[in-house]
Amino acid sequence: MKSLIAKKIKQFDYTLLFVIVFLAVFGIMMVYSSSYTIAYVDYGIPNYFYRRQLQWLFIGLFFFVLAAFFPYRVYSKLSPLLVMASILLLILVLIPGIGSERNYSQRWIELGPLAFQPTEVIKLFMIIYFASFYAKRQQTISHFKDGVLPPMLILAIIFLLILKQPDLGSAASILFVCAIIVICSGVKMKHLFMLGCVGLVGLLFFAYSSPYRVERITSFVDPFADPFGDGYQLINGYIAIGTGGMWGTGLGNGVQKLGFLPEAHTDFIMAIIIEELGMIGLIIVICSYMFIMFRGVRIARGCKDMFAKLLAIGITFQIMTQVVINLGAVSGLLPITGITLPLISYGGSSLVITMVSLGILLNLSTRDTGTG
Repeated sequence: MKSLIAKKIKQFDYTLLFVIVFLAVFGIMMVYSSSYTIAYVDYGIPNYFYRRQLQWLFIGLFFFVLAAFFPYRVYSKLSPLLVMASILLLILVLIPGIGSERNYSQRWIELGPLAFQPTEVIKLFMIIYFASFYAKRQQTISHFKDGVLPPMLILAIIFLLILKQPDLGSAASILFVCAIIVICSGVKMKHLFMLGCVGLVGLLFFAYSSPYRVERITSFVDPFADPFGDGYQLINGYIAIGTGGMWGTGLGNGVQKLGFLPEAHTDFIMAIIIEELGMIGLIIVICSYMFIMFRGVRIARGCKDMFAKLLAIGITFQIMTQVVINLGAVSGLLPITGITLPLISYGGSSLVITMVSLGILLNLSTRDTGTG
């Protein structure tokens, strides 16, 4: 047993590990810098959010190490249970008294002092389920009814339950990543086209079926039309970004976090990074994520096992999808959805699940799964 662990340790992708640790430590630093003012105002403790994020990071590191050594094929066997758990969690979060409402969304389950977002867990569960299903159905992948359709029915249920919270951003990201797994599994082009049309029509319908969602989608087009309402957050994000320039104002010297920019330590933390560290900070963060994507795709290509290949692809693109949605929102290119920046934004559920996912990816980087 010890020899197997020692062998695995030698085979880990240590460049990937370094970048993961770097982003996690950088995130802790930026959470403190972006939150100490609001933490003092709301709780009387300047390092309130920093301490909580640090605690979540230690928990995440524990599960990261566990996932890096845990036999990944077990996840495939557990996938039916993970699907049932996903549906159960999404039903529980909608029940008053169990689910907790914040910022007009019922996305949290509270267990005493502990609160977590089921959607973050379900992102990983759905990746495992889709990777497992399509890896097992390679012989019937050309048959739509038996080889393609069943997971789509599960995805539709998950999608609708997440919309009830409401959380269109997470629902859309799960939909997109599952689509990537389907594409990489070898499904026929005509089936992909059919599913793509249905998915796009459904997404557009639900996006414009609620005045709340329409406002969130359209406010980014012209935030200055309502500068003290729907456009307030984005405008102050622009101010932070414009102030940063190339080199920034210096770590800790940002102004927008002093009560001007809402959610400065969560989904708009990149605006603070640019304000304090400038475009150099942005370039470093983007390059780090691009490196994770490059290594993730390389790991997937090297896996001989189809389940491992699809699992690596799903995890890699789940992280990159969140990065694109978050940076798109901060820059005004995409609607603001509340999607956090992986490893960097404040948020325990997101941080722990991201660490678990990357632990699995590191696990798959060993030669046991066929990577070179």
